[in-house]
Amino acid sequence: MFTKILIANRGEIAARVIRTCQRIGVKTVAIYSEADENALHVNLADEAYLVGKPRVNESYLQVEKIIEVAKKSGAEAVHPGYGLLSENSEFAKRCVEEGLVFIGPSPEVIAKMGSKIEARKAMEAAGVPVVPGIEHALRDVDEAVEVANNIGYPVMLKASAGGGGIGMQIVRNEEECRKAFAGNQTRAQSFFGDGAMFVEKYIANPRHIEIQVLADQKGNTVYIWERDCSVQRRHQKVVEEAPSPFLDEETRRQMGEMAVTAAKAIGYANAGTIECLVDENKEFYFLEMNTRLQVEHPVTEEISGLDLVEWQLKVAYGEELDFTQEEVKLEGHAIEVRIYAEDPKTFFPSPGTIKEINLPEAPYIRHECPVSAGSVVTPFYDPMIAKLVVKADTRDEAIERLQAALEEYSIEGIKTNISMLKEVIAHPVFKRGEATTAFVEENLQPAQGGKRS
Repeated sequence: MFTKILIANRGEIAARVIRTCQRIGVKTVAIYSEADENALHVNLADEAYLVGKPRVNESYLQVEKIIEVAKKSGAEAVHPGYGLLSENSEFAKRCVEEGLVFIGPSPEVIAKMGSKIEARKAMEAAGVPVVPGIEHALRDVDEAVEVANNIGYPVMLKASAGGGGIGMQIVRNEEECRKAFAGNQTRAQSFFGDGAMFVEKYIANPRHIEIQVLADQKGNTVYIWERDCSVQRRHQKVVEEAPSPFLDEETRRQMGEMAVTAAKAIGYANAGTIECLVDENKEFYFLEMNTRLQVEHPVTEEISGLDLVEWQLKVAYGEELDFTQEEVKLEGHAIEVRIYAEDPKTFFPSPGTIKEINLPEAPYIRHECPVSAGSVVTPFYDPMIAKLVVKADTRDEAIERLQAALEEYSIEGIKTNISMLKEVIAHPVFKRGEATTAFVEENLQPAQGGKRS
C-alpha cells in the first residue's frame, strides 16, 4: 500500500479520505487556500501546504502548484476527491507524467467519459441504452432546431462538457430552443471552456438512479447496487438513498449488469458511477458516467459494508478485488441529505460565520461535517457544508430516524436548507417512494412571490 498520498481537494471529502487513510496507516498531505487555513482537513492531515488565494482558480485548480507540492512532500499518489480537478484528464495526465499515481481511472478514460457526446458513442457501441439524441456537437442554432424538431419536443439542450445541471435546459418548442441555445453555449464556454452543445429527448418525470461500480486493473468489475438521487433542485441532488424504493429485483440486476458492461467497454479501473434516467415503466437509459467518487457514496458504503475510499487506494496500488459479485452485500436501507448553506426558499448561497452547531448522535447516524462553531462559510466554494446519513433495517425506519435527526440538527449564524429537508422527508410522495426529478418543483411550497428559482 502507499505510504503517503496527497489529497487534491478540500472540505468534507478531503476529511473523509483522510479518515480512511488514518485507519489503514497511510500518511496524508493536504492542500489549502488562504480561506481554508483553519479548515478541518488541514488539521487532520499529517502535512498541509498553502497553494494560493481563496478563489479556486487561484488555489485548488492550480495544477502545477499541486504537482509541485506532491513531489516536494514525497507523496506517491494523488486522490482527487470529487469536483475541482477530479474529472480533469489533463490533471490526471500530469500526475502520471510526474511519476505520481492518480487514484482514479486513466486520463484517456476520463477524457472519453468527460465528453457527453463521446460517452454516448462509447455506450451505444457497447449496447448500453442511451436517451434518444445525437452523437455530434451541434453546428449552430439552426441545426439545434432541426434536430429538436426531428426528435420531438420537449427536448433537453445540454452542454457536452457540462455537469451539475450547468448548461442544461428543457425546451418545449422552436422559439424556446432558439432563445436557449446562445445562453447555454455561453455558460458552457464560461464554466467548462467548451461551448459544444447537443440535444437529447427529454424524459418527463423520470427517476435519477445511479449504479456504483468498482473495477480493478485486471478487469474484475462488480456493481455495488444503486442509489436513488431523484430529489433534486436545479438538477443538483439534495437527498440520496440506497437501495432505490422504485426498482424491483430484476430491474436492479439488469441495471447492475449494464453498468458492468459499460465499465468494461471502456477499460475502466477504480470506483465510478453510471448515472441513468428511469421512466415510469422502468425502462432505463444511460445519462453519463462520473469517473470519480460521488458525494453520495456513503449510502452505498452503509448497505454494502465496503469502504470505497479504501478500495480506491487498493485498486490504484494494483491490488485485485478479493470478492465476487455474488458476495456483495445489500443490508438495510440508508438515506443521505445534503446540508447546504443557502436560503431554503430561493436556494441562493448564504455565506457567513457559524455561531453554533448541534449534531444529533446515535449509532445509526453518520456525519460528514467539516464545520464547527466559528467556521466561516465563504462565497468562494460550493455551498454544501455537510452531509447527514442514517441507516436502518427498513426504509420506513430510516425515514423515521432521519426525521428525528433533522429535528435535532441545527446550525446558527447562517441560513441552511434544513427546513426544506424536513419538508421533503415528511412529504407523503417521498414516504411512498414515488419522488421523481420533478418532486421539488411540484410538491414543495414555493418561495414568496412565486416558485423557487
